[in-house]
Amino acid sequence: MAQQQMPSSQKALMLELKSLQEEPVEGFRITLVEESELYNWEVAIFGPPNTLYEGGYFKAHIKFPIDYPYSPPTFRFLTKMWHPNIYENGDVCISILHPPVDDPQSGELPSERWNPTQNVRTILLSVISLLNEPNTFSPANVDASVMFRKWRDSKGKDKEYAEIIRKQVLSTKADAERDGVKVPTTLAEYCIQTKVPSHDSSSDLLYDDLHDDDIEEEDDDDDGEAGGTGGENSGEGADCYNDDEDSGNEES
Repeated sequence: MAQQQMPSSQKALMLELKSLQEEPVEGFRITLVEESELYNWEVAIFGPPNTLYEGGYFKAHIKFPIDYPYSPPTFRFLTKMWHPNIYENGDVCISILHPPVDDPQSGELPSERWNPTQNVRTILLSVISLLNEPNTFSPANVDASVMFRKWRDSKGKDKEYAEIIRKQVLSTKADAERDGVKVPTTLAEYCIQTKVPSHDSSSDLLYDDLHDDDIEEEDDDDDGEAGGTGGENSGEGADCYNDDEDSGNEES
């Protein structure tokens, strides 16, 4: 009897999860919400040092559609967030997560939206950039946007926005303690890649279904692209989280 072929999205997610657990993005920790449930990931985000979010431990879920990577996933914060580009229910509003359709009224170019060459790594980099540099031109939270602009334009003299963020950061310490997570508070600690503990066997259950030739084929592809991906996540100095790509500032 012929072996049933796994969906292409499942194969793609297996390889992405394996890559992110072996070579994590600085400031993030990736796990599965449930073992063997590959389409629902949990993300822990550590607030970057020298920002309002320093010391924070923010949790989110990424949910993938069955036709991933041709359609984008959704990114929803579970931690309560006060931010111009995050809706009240925690959904992140950012161009990279918008379907690749031509929508002139959105003010976005199709090239700014999701396309199949994007992946979880680019999403994470865009989200951390979004936290540090909100887009106030088309906010998801108008009140937060107004408050942020007052704080920014007053060069920190109007403290209302900053005080709300710091209270939220402090409230996340209980979650970090409950999860047994040490939150980095210095740049050196933050830039150390956060690998998933070895006792987490959720991904191993899934990798058993991935054929060796599929992994070898992916490795061959990676060899040809190593120069393009390594620099993005080198984690040297302050550049480890200060991503300068436009994708983090193109929300609507």
